[in-house]
Amino acid sequence: MNMSTLMSSPALAYETVGDGVESRNAAWSFGGTTPQHFDSHVSKSVPRYKDGHEIVLSLSDFFVKSDSTCYELGSSTGTLTRRLALRHGVSTKWVGIDVEDAMTCQANTLLSASPLPNVSFVTDDILTFDYQKSDLIVAYYTVQFVHPRIRQALFDRIYESLNWGGAFIMFEKVRGPDARFQDILSSLYVDYKRDQGYSADEILAKTRSLKGVLEPFSTAGNIDLLNRAGFQDITTVFKHICFEGFFCIK
Repeated sequence: MNMSTLMSSPALAYETVGDGVESRNAAWSFGGTTPQHFDSHVSKSVPRYKDGHEIVLSLSDFFVKSDSTCYELGSSTGTLTRRLALRHGVSTKWVGIDVEDAMTCQANTLLSASPLPNVSFVTDDILTFDYQKSDLIVAYYTVQFVHPRIRQALFDRIYESLNWGGAFIMFEKVRGPDARFQDILSSLYVDYKRDQGYSADEILAKTRSLKGVLEPFSTAGNIDLLNRAGFQDITTVFKHICFEGFFCIK
């Protein structure tokens, strides 16, 4: 097979997934031009995305102190981190971490337009990052993209980083508890995306692009990993179709 034939393969062709975002089969990326379209795309494709932000903001009031250090893991364009920083004043320290440099660049561009001296965005690996002791860690639809073989190690690091009484807030796409529930929830989510204006081709292209990239666990699976890390106080603060917000206190 020559190179021209290889590049014309359907598996390697870019397809639109909506909102100006393109991807390839099993090759979803937060790089390239995705950061410029990310906020509009994710707000449409994830149900109640902005409502989840409001929940995180409200919960943060119970844990963020004047001298707190706090982290957002997978901070993308930095929208949530900036809102948290604005809510709690300049004496708190906020660090947004993202492995994708294009996302960090976009976050810093937006930050430079409205500077906040206590906010920084860095490109780094959330598994190996040198965390300071913290009072709040947020992972907003991030852990689902961490490979399952290292997910437990990430939860262990999060638990270790938190001060006693600190909180970990995690929003995730979740799988159903069995095949029947999974089929129903998946069908409802497809209906939701159609209602948002995505075409059948765009929905299929997004599903194809996420193969082997997005690996959600069930509610029970997530709680099991959190328990193993040391979290015992865990509750659900959000649930919509196959999306869930977990609230954990150390």
